[in-house]
This record gives sequence, C-alpha cells and structure tokens, in this order.
Amino acid sequence: MTLYIGRESSKLWKRICAELVTEINLLAANWKYLLAGIVGQYIHGLAARGVHYIHRPGPTLQDAGFFLLPELGEERAYISETLFNFIFLSFVLWTFHPFIFKSKKIYTVLIWCRVLAFLVTCQFLRILTFYSTQLPGPNYHCREGSKLARLPPPETVFEALVIVPKGVLYGCGDLIFSSHMIFSLTFVRTYQKYGTQRFIKQLAWLLVVIQSLLIVASRKHYTVDVVVAWYTVNLVVFFIDKKLAELPDRTAASLLLPLSTKDKDSKTKEENHKLLNGMSGDPADRRQRTQVNGKISEDGNTVVHADATMSGA
Repeated sequence: MTLYIGRESSKLWKRICAELVTEINLLAANWKYLLAGIVGQYIHGLAARGVHYIHRPGPTLQDAGFFLLPELGEERAYISETLFNFIFLSFVLWTFHPFIFKSKKIYTVLIWCRVLAFLVTCQFLRILTFYSTQLPGPNYHCREGSKLARLPPPETVFEALVIVPKGVLYGCGDLIFSSHMIFSLTFVRTYQKYGTQRFIKQLAWLLVVIQSLLIVASRKHYTVDVVVAWYTVNLVVFFIDKKLAELPDRTAASLLLPLSTKDKDSKTKEENHKLLNGMSGDPADRRQRTQVNGKISEDGNTVVHADATMSGA
C-alpha cells in the first residue's frame, strides 16, 4: 500500500511540474491580458465604492420580485452569499484541475484570460449603468436610518484608492446590474463550453437560477438588476467569445507539454516497429510492397531485376 501511494505521489508530482512549466510559458506570453483583467477588477471596485459616496437612501421601490418572493430577513441574508461563494470557489478550483488530473481540456492561463475579458466588458457596462441613475438601495444596510447607508467623503487619497472587504460587502448604490450574477453567469457559461461533466453543467445552471431568486429574496438587489444581468452577460459572452481566438486543443499536448523519458522511449519503439515492418510514419506513404528475388517492388512501378539466364529460354 505504501509503495502504491509513493508511486502515485511521484506521478502526481511529475504531472504538476510538467503542467507548471507549460503554464509558466503561457503566462510569459499572456501576462499583459491577465494584468489588464486584474486592473479592470480594481477599477470596478473603485467605481462601486465611489457610487456609495453619492448614494441617497430612500423608500424601497415597488418591485414584482419583492411581491412574489418572501423576504428571507437580515438574519438569513447569508444564504445567497454562501451559494455565490460555492459557485465562485468551485469554478476557481476547476480552472486549476489540469495540474492534478490526467484528462484535461483547458489551459489555466488561457481560460482566465478569456474569463477576465468577459468580466471586464460586463463590469464596464455595469459602471455606466449604475452611475447613470442612482436608485435607493433595497438592502438592509442601505435603508434610511442605517449608519452604512451613506459614506462620508474620503479624507485622504489613500482612503479613496484602497478597497477594504467591508466596503465590498456593505456597498450601496451599485445596483443595475448585479455583480454577483456577472460572475456566476460568466463562470457557468465558461464551464458549459469547456467542461466535460454533463451533470455538473445542469447543476450549475440550476444553482444560478436559485441564486437569482435568493438575491431578490434577500433584498440585495431589485428584480430588474437580476433580469438585466441575465440577458446582458449572456449576450456579452456570446459576442466576445466569437471575437476571441479559440483555445488550443489539449489533445495536441505534445506541442506544449514536454515528453517524459518513458513517453520518448515508447515513441521511439513504435517508430522502430513501423520501420521494421516496412511502414513509414506518414500514412500516405504506406504502399503495398512485394519482394521478388530479394528486390522490393512498390505498386509494380519499380523494375524488378531477375536473373539473366532463364531456364527454357
């Protein structure tokens, strides 16, 4: 048992190292796109914090979702956040599965370049939307009487440029459209295209629908924020995906992944076996060969030299 665990651990370590080399090479070629995506996340965070400064609490607007869905209450508002964190972490872990599993379809660096392109485009549209019209926040900490409903102006540049976790969790004013839905729909659509498990794809879509209902039931967003996110994110991903170059096929892994010594030896043996059997590596060159008096004839086109003296001549 110990020997088996040691052997499998060695294989896993080699697989991780080989994948790490590949991903580092891809990172060196694509780091600018990843950096641009990360900067885009920071700008989106600053914009969401900025709109909180100009947020004015007021009466909750009339909303069909509030009428149809029972209110979860402030003490159960964590349910929708828990589901979102589950979707988020599950997707992040899936993007790193090529380091662990043998069967793989994606490259981690390239999939994140693609995902960040979707996210940044949607977030840019979101910034334009929630700065165009500021609605009174329906969340509990954004209502009249709450100390967190309005932010005092920043006193220093450092305070204005630093994003703190509390500000992310207790933001107000950045409503149309839902940022949680941007992330969830982008992740699910990406797995829908590049994932391999049909059951997980169906489960992911179900979880996003449930999350949509929980967001409204938790009064974190108006129903319009969720509805706009559904068609905006799907349209953005659809059109951006057509513009981006398709990810390389991992079945052609020999172009990027280094061969191990064992793979090289097996490949060499296979080539030698083909040569010994009169077969070249190119399938187009596999022609029928016949041996006559020690000479090889290919398709009857080669002249066969026989003995000069023939009996009975």
